[in-house]
This record gives sequence, structure tokens and C-alpha cells, in this order.
Amino acid sequence: MERAQSDNRPIGIFDSGVGGLTVAREIMRQLPQEQLVYFGDTARLPYGNKSQDNIIRFSRQIIRFLKTQNVKAIVIACNTASALALPTVAGEEKIPVLGVIAAGARAAIRETRNQKIGVIGTEATIQSQTYGKAIRALCPQAEVTGVACPLFVPLVEEGFAEHAITEEVIDIYLNGMRQSRMDTLILGCTHYPLLRKKIAEYFGEGVHIVNPAYEAAMDLKAVLEKEGLCSRLGQKKAEDLFYVSDAAEKFTKLASFILPYDVEKTKEIRIEEY
Repeated sequence: MERAQSDNRPIGIFDSGVGGLTVAREIMRQLPQEQLVYFGDTARLPYGNKSQDNIIRFSRQIIRFLKTQNVKAIVIACNTASALALPTVAGEEKIPVLGVIAAGARAAIRETRNQKIGVIGTEATIQSQTYGKAIRALCPQAEVTGVACPLFVPLVEEGFAEHAITEEVIDIYLNGMRQSRMDTLILGCTHYPLLRKKIAEYFGEGVHIVNPAYEAAMDLKAVLEKEGLCSRLGQKKAEDLFYVSDAAEKFTKLASFILPYDVEKTKEIRIEEY
């Protein structure tokens, strides 16, 4: 039986909060014909200080919810969940479930000149060493240094991305890394691209900053094309949908700042019911 040549069902995306919108934004750029259904688990963020068992449980609940929206593929736009839950939940689903870590590792290997790569992320992502394993699988001689930056997520979620206090926190976390010979830095949390300007200024032109969002969008595009799941080009797409587990109004405001259009409405749901 031949695969269908087009599939107009939406793509599901989830994160602990607004950070995953940096991935959604890139998917919108690369796949403008695709409808998105986004879920931000704002009631339980940050994910970076949670146990693996809880991250897997949260991810399963969210995937069950997204499947009620008839999604054709799911992108885990959260590095913590990609590191701790993706290997488990991807094997449980019949639809494609993608993460962001493999994409970031490939981009870093492509950009580095001296094979000295830094990774910043949540405590859970850094402790998992998932980025280091993915990078060394592609480039065994690579030297990978990870630094956890747990305050970055709440700074973004509270709207402090441009505040002077963020510059102080960046210096506290990353001063040691700035003294190293690292030439490439992976933003290993989808919230961190919202701090990219300040992080780039802190390190200067000698360090290439890698945002895995673009690579993740290209991975998704390749999977949709391979599986015959792309929406029909030229057809008016359905409206993107946004859901959170708490603080919908705050999310809507931040989403309108991050995305290329104003988000009119975000719906709150009780994700624990799924």
C-alpha cells in the first residue's frame, strides 16, 4: 500500500514552558504549511530539577493529550525531556517522536574548529551527559564541557531576558567556561536562545553559538517527507493551537513576543487528567 502524498493533520510540540516556542518558530519558518499544536507545561516548570521518572511521566501525559488533537508527529522541544524521556516514549508510539539533542550535536560538530565544545543546560540535561555522548559518537576526539545554568529558565519565564540581572547570572555560571579554549557553545535548553544575544556578547566573536532549533526543524522536515506526512503546499493551513497547564495569559504575552505573529488565545488544561 502506497503512503499518502500529503497529510494535513497537525504537528504536536511540547516543552516545560515558553522555551519550546523557539523550536516552534523555526518549524514555522521551515514548514510554513504545517499546523502546530503547542503545549507548555507551565504548572510544572522547570523540568531541569525533576527526576527522570517524573520527566517520563510528564512526557507520557502530554503525548496522550497531543494525540487527542490527532497529531501526525511530535517534537519534544525540551532538552531535558529529550535527554531523559525520548528514548523511552519514542518506542511506545506509532507516530514519529523527535527530540532536539541529536540535532544540536550535529550542528556543533559541523561548526567547531578545535573540537572543544561547551554545552549549557538544565541540571538534568547536563548530568545525563546526553550531549557529550551524542557529540563523541560523531567525533570521538571531541572535548565536551557541560555547565548547568538552572536560573536561566525562570529568568526567561519571568521576562528578565533583557535585564541587567541576567548579565550577572551569566557571568556567575559561565566565567570559567569563558576562560577555556572552547570555540563552540550549544544552547542546550530551548529557553536559552531567548538569552542568545547576551550570551554571545559575553563570549565574543571567537565562540560560535549553536541553537539546535533549526536542525530540529530540518530533522522534522526530513521525517515528514520520508513518511509521506507533509501537508499540501499552497493550501491554507488551519490555525495553530496553544495550550498550557497554568498561567495562560502570561504565556500568551511571551508567545506573541517570540513568534512571528500575535497569539490571540491560549487554553489552560489539566494535564494530570491524561
